[in-house]
Amino acid sequence: MSSPAREPLLAVSDLSIDLTGETVQRGLIHDVTFAVAPGESVALIGESGCGKTMTAMAVLGLLPRGFAVTGGEILLAGRDLLRCSARELRAVRGRTIGAIFQEPMSSLDPTMRVGDQIAEARRLHLGESRRVARVRAKELLDRVGIADAARRLDSYPHELSGGMQQRVMIASAIACDPDLVLADEPTTALDVTIQAEILELLRELRSEQGIAVLLVTHDLGVVADFCDRVVAMYAGTVVERAGVDDLFADPAHPYTRALLDAVPQTGHPRTLLPVIRGRVPAAGHFPAGCRFEPRCAHGGDARCLAPQHETTLAERRTVRCARAADGDPVTRPVATV
Repeated sequence: MSSPAREPLLAVSDLSIDLTGETVQRGLIHDVTFAVAPGESVALIGESGCGKTMTAMAVLGLLPRGFAVTGGEILLAGRDLLRCSARELRAVRGRTIGAIFQEPMSSLDPTMRVGDQIAEARRLHLGESRRVARVRAKELLDRVGIADAARRLDSYPHELSGGMQQRVMIASAIACDPDLVLADEPTTALDVTIQAEILELLRELRSEQGIAVLLVTHDLGVVADFCDRVVAMYAGTVVERAGVDDLFADPAHPYTRALLDAVPQTGHPRTLLPVIRGRVPAAGHFPAGCRFEPRCAHGGDARCLAPQHETTLAERRTVRCARAADGDPVTRPVATV
């Protein structure tokens, strides 16, 4: 599933985000670097609290109040989004970048008919008339697999099932033919059958329209099935970047290894499920050295107590681990209950 190197559509370099205001916490997101090429799907993975969604929101220019980007750059087709005004970012969102959020009922306007919500993006960004935009909205509902689209144009979000709501979100995200779609846990609240349908729809959009996807997810099965490359994050930093096949076959960072081992396996009854001891450190309370060191099977190594830096292992593959950089093996965590 790996793809050849291409010029990136999205390039995030050395991104840092701090909590500002009355309470200051630095380095919540620290030195995050990754890229997404045209037509490529890249996954951000990691436990809750690792900074995946915060990183994605920085790309969209939608950080919560009190958080600020304090370093790095975010280039979209060579344009630095961090230097754009609020008005310029509004023009980018929906037109060049589409967004699919985890909870459609929290993102769709409950007071607007779904057809009007989809058409609104085309009217704002493309200047279409209400009539033309509505025709296009019906075509989009057809495209995302909603039956009887002409009637559903006049439905309110609460009148649709969860799977249909997510399809409406996708239709809205692709309404203006964006180059990049940012999908934050797009299948988490759906049953496995609807999950498969949504992923197949996104796969078709990538194939037919060349849309790139930045996928934020906990589901490693979805990553293996859908993505080209993986960016593993822990406690606000990128610990490993690799092609999906390379990462699943031979993870280089102990955290990535532990994540993969924690996935339940079929065909092995009465075996203990490996777990990662402890939890992600709270924001502002990160260890001075490797942020994963207190939970790592190799914790206590003097190399782990020093600040960690990204090391290039191969083309388009990096790891932030001094042990891995020295070629030391990554062992499996001990299963506990």
